[in-house]
Amino acid sequence: MKLKTISIIMTLGLLLGCSSSINPKIYTKSSPKLDIRNYLNGPLEAQGILQNRSGEVIKTFTVKMVGSWKGNDGKLEEDFVFSDGKKDRRVWEIILSDDNNFTAKAHDTVGIAKGEQYGNAMKMDYILKVDVDGKKYDIRLVDWIYLVDEKTAINVSKMTKFGFRVGTLTISFKKL
Repeated sequence: MKLKTISIIMTLGLLLGCSSSINPKIYTKSSPKLDIRNYLNGPLEAQGILQNRSGEVIKTFTVKMVGSWKGNDGKLEEDFVFSDGKKDRRVWEIILSDDNNFTAKAHDTVGIAKGEQYGNAMKMDYILKVDVDGKKYDIRLVDWIYLVDEKTAINVSKMTKFGFRVGTLTISFKKL
């Protein structure tokens, strides 16, 4: 019985590891063009939902943000207020290596986030330390942000642990 269970787990891991992900370059010709140096510059506001792996909304939140840039070096300050009364602050340090690729880090990321932007889309992949009932978990997030118009962007983030989806974030951004 144990051998069968191990085989099933290994097969699932192999299938999940082999699953393809969308390459951001497919959005190269999509418009309007998203350049995070422009969109994440100045004040922004956002509203979002956090869903568990079953799709149930477990929290809502608002975010006030301010971005600033010096050439290809940026800082994005985010202040979150959650529906359960919790507050959080994250400050991203972002560095573009060229017009399409960037890295980012914040106090609660594990290592460096890697990102790409093409056309109207941006993808960022990173590990975030998430507090759940006083215990910290390393959760992988893959953020996709799509610019809808010059002031509006939509973010969908898949959250996984050991390759299994544990949640989804959906956020609507508004540039002020």
